[in-house]
Amino acid sequence: MHPPAIRTHRLTRTYRQPRSRRWPWSPPAPPGGAADREFVALNDVSLEVQPGELFGLLGPNGAGKTTLIKILTTLLAPTSGTAEVDGLDVVQHAAAIRPRINMVSGGESSGYGILNVRENLWLFARIYGVPTPVAYERMERMLAVVGLTDQATSRISYLSTGQRQKMNFCRGFITDPKILFLDEPTLGLDVTSARAIRAFLRQWMKEKPERTLLLTTHYMAEAEELCDRVAIIDHGRVLACDTPANLKRQVQKYPLYELQLAPGTNGWQSLSQLPGVHQTAATTTPTTVELKVALTQESVIAAVVQALVATGCHILTLKKVEPTLEDVFIELVGHSLQDDASANTPARPALGEQ
Repeated sequence: MHPPAIRTHRLTRTYRQPRSRRWPWSPPAPPGGAADREFVALNDVSLEVQPGELFGLLGPNGAGKTTLIKILTTLLAPTSGTAEVDGLDVVQHAAAIRPRINMVSGGESSGYGILNVRENLWLFARIYGVPTPVAYERMERMLAVVGLTDQATSRISYLSTGQRQKMNFCRGFITDPKILFLDEPTLGLDVTSARAIRAFLRQWMKEKPERTLLLTTHYMAEAEELCDRVAIIDHGRVLACDTPANLKRQVQKYPLYELQLAPGTNGWQSLSQLPGVHQTAATTTPTTVELKVALTQESVIAAVVQALVATGCHILTLKKVEPTLEDVFIELVGHSLQDDASANTPARPALGEQ
């Protein structure tokens, strides 16, 4: 039985913030005194990620995602609790963990500006002890994946922000890590490049089933497409952790269907009296009636269709509405990732959620 690729137990990280600026010659304030205050970046986080899993970590800015990754990659020590990577404690066995992992952070500035793309990747590979022939083989593959082959001899200082991000992505795979941490890997990339990267990630995971990948992203569709399981974190706490499908089922308490009806009849108005219909809502336009029906169970949709036809309604379209991971996030956090400013605005329950 293999240990979890990543395991944290009651992991906490706090920062002490000065309430006012102190000069170097000022006397030190007493620990915990009025001059300082604590900021809790991670609060009692317990997670397990299994070998071979593509695990997603979602949360708004300041939720604690980057702090967690820094602890797992041995760049930051926890205040309390424990964290293990590949069965090794991140504090006690940091040196043994580092050759087994790699990390890519979106938007980071890395590399030596006087070296070109290929030289930077080769240098990084040699630092990790990757033999030159193996390094060159991996480099060429990765450059082709992200479409940087034509820029391989360009200096880093000449590259655009998106091209630098692509080089950073390549760097994460040159060492063939057992456990890889990707922090916003598609940040700032165009749609075509982001799609190519997602396709490569799926292929990379299939090549060696023991590989593990922890991904943070602001793109819900990306997490929904790629991740086996997802943890949603906010204010340093894990609010939920499950497969995207299970998380979505928790949000939508009632099966929801959308129907388009031809205008000219009001037979749909009697649906609320039909057994098994929880709630209805309709919007009338000059050309259609947009009808939403929330049911106590899916099988009731047959009775709904039969009732509509019996009252003379002509059904143009019928589809089941599935919740998205964005819906789950809003339900738990109170706002979307794209609108952190609305965090304090209570969300109004949608049809099928009440």
